[in-house]
Amino acid sequence: MIFAAIVAIEVNDLLSSVVAVGAVGFALCVAFLILKAPDLAITQLVVEILCLIILIRATIKRDLPLVIEGRWVFNTFVTIIFIVVFLFLSYFVFKELPAFGQPIMRVANLYLNEGVLKTGSVNLVTSVILDFRAYDTLGEATVLFASIIGLMAVLRSPGRKGKGKV
Repeated sequence: MIFAAIVAIEVNDLLSSVVAVGAVGFALCVAFLILKAPDLAITQLVVEILCLIILIRATIKRDLPLVIEGRWVFNTFVTIIFIVVFLFLSYFVFKELPAFGQPIMRVANLYLNEGVLKTGSVNLVTSVILDFRAYDTLGEATVLFASIIGLMAVLRSPGRKGKGKV
């Protein structure tokens, strides 16, 4: 993340800077997975993809020095290297996740053992999402909603007014 952030600051062209900022976001997503926070990782991934779409669309017509100069071989090579490194690191991250059905933390045991008594909900998933972690769920929903609205605002087609209308 630190390397990509430095590249984002120091690089000369705007499109490369946007891609480096995207690499910082994806590295943060991997960090959330390493820290055993998959819900934050999913939210970060969605927001990062939407932000990259918006930023690339905003800069694609203004700054294309690598495509104009004919350095597509270098671009392809860097893209393939990035994908290989990302998949390599993802393998180790996913290997560290606990097996399905095995809660590894004390909080998960508390949810399972006392969820029905404390919330009154028979469905434990609902009790965790809407009672124990209600503010977290509200925050994630707000972030996703704001990202989608921002994407729609940037990608919308400009409307035309009729000739006789003001």
